[in-house]
Amino acid sequence: MPYPAPSHHRTERLDQDYDGIRRAARLLRQGGLVAFGTETVYGLGGLATSQRTVEHIFRAKGRPSFNPLISHFASAEAAFAEADMAIPLRDMAHALAQRFWPGPLTLILPRHAESRICRAVTAGLATLAVRVPKGRAVEELLRLTGEPIAAPSANRSGRVSPSTARHVLDELEGRIDAVLDTGPCTVGLESTVLDLTGPQPVLRRPGGVTLEELQDVCGPIIVAEHETAEDGTTRPNAPGQLSSHYAPSLPVRLDATHIKPGEAFLTFDNQKAEGPHPDLTLNLSPDGNVEEAARRLFASLRQLDQAAIRQGLTGIAVAPLPEAGLGRALKDRLKRAAAPRPTDQTSPPT
Repeated sequence: MPYPAPSHHRTERLDQDYDGIRRAARLLRQGGLVAFGTETVYGLGGLATSQRTVEHIFRAKGRPSFNPLISHFASAEAAFAEADMAIPLRDMAHALAQRFWPGPLTLILPRHAESRICRAVTAGLATLAVRVPKGRAVEELLRLTGEPIAAPSANRSGRVSPSTARHVLDELEGRIDAVLDTGPCTVGLESTVLDLTGPQPVLRRPGGVTLEELQDVCGPIIVAEHETAEDGTTRPNAPGQLSSHYAPSLPVRLDATHIKPGEAFLTFDNQKAEGPHPDLTLNLSPDGNVEEAARRLFASLRQLDQAAIRQGLTGIAVAPLPEAGLGRALKDRLKRAAAPRPTDQTSPPT
């Protein structure tokens, strides 16, 4: 079950200058909650070593306590110090870190018996999810804080991830201490989650590092399929596994080649569809650029959802997207956005 909601107070908005980053680091060291931009999305950060602080993260988001968090570090050395690296894929972990850190890759590793990461972060699992994020401000923030920071996406649980500080404030104003405004995120999708705890690497969540890029380092990779329930009847074994996630308010219909009455339309490349609401159409990338589509996905979903609700529409249709490269991560996010919500009595229209 989610933790109860926290009490309300004013949320500071900090600039990404030295004073703003220093203020954010001070708040984090004091046990506060600070949202900050990374290359992927905005994260809601708190000390990963403090059980009390991590419980506040779950309360602020309304996140189920069985859903583990990713811990963020200033360096690969700091991340690996919290893990038990006596594993068959130790050399692979180091090679991946050298290639992709700082960057949008999370590694699942066995938790060291003396790790300082608190049990609330891991949801009681024997594993850790660790990464070294990329970006001038977040790298400096982690350096100044001097501690690992647990940071899920800075939004209400299950909703569309934030790619700007404004998105964070729209959902968490008054529930967190501050947001460090680092501008729009450059990747726009959450990190790839790769599990290295077994004899072979397992892709738990596609993201900003593509499967093809990982295979260049790892060779063959098992791609896991997960349908983890929001109510905890099946427990996630890594962050980002819930089947219903990244969801706008309105139902989402995928691979749409036409628009039904009452639908807004999210399209890609030169795909067009006739419908009664041509003004409620957004194109993720008119040039068919998957990287641009990834950067714009969450912001476009938010914008289209709000506009459609204002005009009394009942759903969002999404055009087909590419399967390869970042397209795999795009499809993953949209599949979860279209999944039946925990409170839904029926599935979204098809």
